[in-house]
Amino acid sequence: MFEEVLNIGKNSMKKEVPTFNIGDVVRVGVAIKEGEKERVQTFEGTVIAKKHGGVSETFTVRKISNGIGVERIFPMHSPHVKSVDVVRKGKVRRAKLYYLRDRVGKAAKVKEKI
Repeated sequence: MFEEVLNIGKNSMKKEVPTFNIGDVVRVGVAIKEGEKERVQTFEGTVIAKKHGGVSETFTVRKISNGIGVERIFPMHSPHVKSVDVVRKGKVRRAKLYYLRDRVGKAAKVKEKI
């Protein structure tokens, strides 16, 4: 019975998982359904956290929009997440970048990995 539960989770997982790390600036394409139409909306920001755990794996992306910090949590294996493109690699030394929430302006940026 336990093996059946594992198989259900594996069937829901994506075969190709995008590779990115904490601190990277990513552009996430999300499927938005408006009435009958469906379009892909992009959300670009810094990855501040990743939570592992099989089918329930998530990552948090933070951006500044009109001076206000906006965070979205995306399920890695969701069918609504169409693409994750790395715009810029970040140079960080920790696993969670929650300290960026308290920073404003240039202090909220992560150095680029060369």
